[in-house]
Amino acid sequence: MWLSEATPQQKRALLAASLGWMLDSMDVMLYSLVLTHMMAALGMTQSTAGFLASLTLLASAVGGAVFGLIADRAGRRPALTASILVYSVFTAACGFARSVTELAVFRVLLGLGMGGEWACGAALVAETWPARHRGKALGLMQSSWAVGYALAAVMTAAVLPRFGWRAVFWVGVAPALVTLWIRRSVEEPEIWRRSRAEARGSSQLARLAALVRGKHGRNVLVTTAVNAGTMFAYWGLFTWIPAYLSTPVASGGRGLDVVRTSSWILVMQAGAWLGYVSFGFIADALGRVKTYAAYILAAGVLVPLYGGARDPALLLVLGPFMSFFAHGCFSGFGPITAELFPTAVRASAQGFIYNFGRGCSALAPLAVGALGAERGLGFAFLLTSGAYLAAGLVALAIPETRGRELA
Repeated sequence: MWLSEATPQQKRALLAASLGWMLDSMDVMLYSLVLTHMMAALGMTQSTAGFLASLTLLASAVGGAVFGLIADRAGRRPALTASILVYSVFTAACGFARSVTELAVFRVLLGLGMGGEWACGAALVAETWPARHRGKALGLMQSSWAVGYALAAVMTAAVLPRFGWRAVFWVGVAPALVTLWIRRSVEEPEIWRRSRAEARGSSQLARLAALVRGKHGRNVLVTTAVNAGTMFAYWGLFTWIPAYLSTPVASGGRGLDVVRTSSWILVMQAGAWLGYVSFGFIADALGRVKTYAAYILAAGVLVPLYGGARDPALLLVLGPFMSFFAHGCFSGFGPITAELFPTAVRASAQGFIYNFGRGCSALAPLAVGALGAERGLGFAFLLTSGAYLAAGLVALAIPETRGRELA
């Protein structure tokens, strides 16, 4: 088995990045899972709730750029640790919000840490694992997002009925404990240490400027466009799925109670996990770009079927299939961008591209929420289908990177 070939350092790097991403997902998705209860408690409209989700995504774009720079300059480990601490503390703070304004401030600060975690963790794994297993390792790391989403659903079902929505956020401080192990057990990649030694005397700004010229400039443009499309689709769809399932039928939802909503989401996340993990095996065997584009396009086809379903049983069946492709495509972004850009600016490039796309996607929760208020969320999900389809076509312009050693 490919994992048995890994060194202890490689396993620890993968575990650290996976835990950080899993707990990032858990903390971020708690908002969606308690959204209907929080809207009632704080007097929020559906449009306001979408706007707050958009603020979090905008903040994550800034956080990704900032923590990517920190990771390239100070190291992958300290940047990863700091990002986890930030999103953990401000997730818990959301439980103390007494107004929409306070909640908005906490969501912005949470978003800074949320945006930083992925870039730091992805660079750590990419630089630690060899090319023949890099796709599988990054796919396994990406799959931890589904585990975190499922964990958030379980926690919400257990805590919300007994203690209310505020207590759900307070549990979100738990990821801070993971940073103690990361600081003690995870090493900086050797390739990063060599790159730092070779880069002395050249400014970070000069190295970043090289990214917008020649082939790097083209690659930045294309990968950013694809990621913006998939991020718009993802956040527009999955921010609202819990509300779509739990809103009464008379208001355009599907009328599931909190336990059934959590159960439906758990089944979806099982499909998502399989999508994340399978991507790495297929991409390592057949190529990154073909697999990436195929997953994105398949998601675009399945979303309208899900949004148009009326029967809860049909939603239960369609959910994991849609989620397989709609989540799984994100396993392609890490290995492709790691192999396109040099070590000295890898985390900065990945952080910028990933989180610029996430910043562009900030419009998605707001747009879907506003359209959903007029025409129903099932209809509004067509926006996300179009974004997936457009991104899948653009993805075909990305250069193939399978088997490429890191520079």
